[in-house]
Amino acid sequence: MALEITDATFEETVLKSEKPVLVDFWAAWCGPCRMVGPVIEQISEEYDGKAVVGKVDVDANQEFAAKYGVRNIPTVLVFQNGEVVGRQVGVAPKNAYTDAIDSLL
Repeated sequence: MALEITDATFEETVLKSEKPVLVDFWAAWCGPCRMVGPVIEQISEEYDGKAVVGKVDVDANQEFAAKYGVRNIPTVLVFQNGEVVGRQVGVAPKNAYTDAIDSLL
């Protein structure tokens, strides 16, 4: 199950992680986000122990969405060592996300 990441937990969970981190910025009312959601859940199971996979509800947590320029959702950011190393805006096939993680493992 993908982690629920909030503004309060973002720094510890994402920026200080020693593993690659994939973060899905989404909202409950967003149709395309609901399409990406199950893919993110699959990835979180497949990469358990190898990477951190989480979701940020942009309606409830706006600080880091604003900091990283998330203007359209879904936006999936990939972090390594606290830095953004990948960005996917909109719906994409699963391999677009897994390839980004695989390149960091």
